[in-house]
Amino acid sequence: MIALLMRNRLVVGLVSFIGAIALMGILAPWITPYDPYTNDILIKFAPYSLEHPLGTDHLGRDILSRLIYGIRPTLFLSLLTMIATISLGAFMGLVSGYFRGFLDEVIMRLVDMMLSFPSQIMIFAVIALLGVDVQNIIIANVVIKWAWYARLIRTKVMQYRDRNFILYSRCIGSKESFILGHHLLPSIASEIAVLASLDVGWTIINISTLSFLGLGIQAPLPEWGAMLNEAKNVLTVNPMQMIAPGVAIVVLVSAFNLLGDAIRDALDPKEVQS
Repeated sequence: MIALLMRNRLVVGLVSFIGAIALMGILAPWITPYDPYTNDILIKFAPYSLEHPLGTDHLGRDILSRLIYGIRPTLFLSLLTMIATISLGAFMGLVSGYFRGFLDEVIMRLVDMMLSFPSQIMIFAVIALLGVDVQNIIIANVVIKWAWYARLIRTKVMQYRDRNFILYSRCIGSKESFILGHHLLPSIASEIAVLASLDVGWTIINISTLSFLGLGIQAPLPEWGAMLNEAKNVLTVNPMQMIAPGVAIVVLVSAFNLLGDAIRDALDPKEVQS
């Protein structure tokens, strides 16, 4: 699978672009020109210049520095949330699709119950119950999204569970855990990769939306959604303050969406045969 992806230039380019953004977030303390928390009211609303390429905000903080620091909570929290969600969803989907019977019925009824509620309402309910905290944001997103993955992965598992290589593995006495981990999981790895890459964009928007509404990352921590929340309060005075974090969210989400489409095309059997 990796070899097929490496042959696709769009996949390589998008992964390199996202990797460069992630690297900027990791190296933020060393590459940012200013401390993102330092206030200087004398230079508030400074326009774009060589000294402040993206200007300053209502407290005189350098927007470029805050934007780079904001990569950490925006991107890394989204990736952590996606890893937790896909892990839980994949486990439940594998178990449900492979063992079937009573266990399948229980998991699927739980999935139906979770999917019957509007996702955003559920997220707000979880945060209202647990409180506004970074950890609770991750929990809320995992709770509402795992069921969607479980159902999709269960469908894929059911397509493979009666294949000859699975039946042969059962006949020679392989353990169920071995079959799940060494046969079924690799067989659906490409589908999981596509789903995860497409859904990271949704997670970024969701976390940024919660921060924008004041239910996510709290000030003064620089996070793109929180930066938009601060910018809306001075929209009529300094509308330029909203452009940088808004464009950053759009570009990063678009990159992940394009990556998901590119991975799907690269792993398409028709494309591989051609």
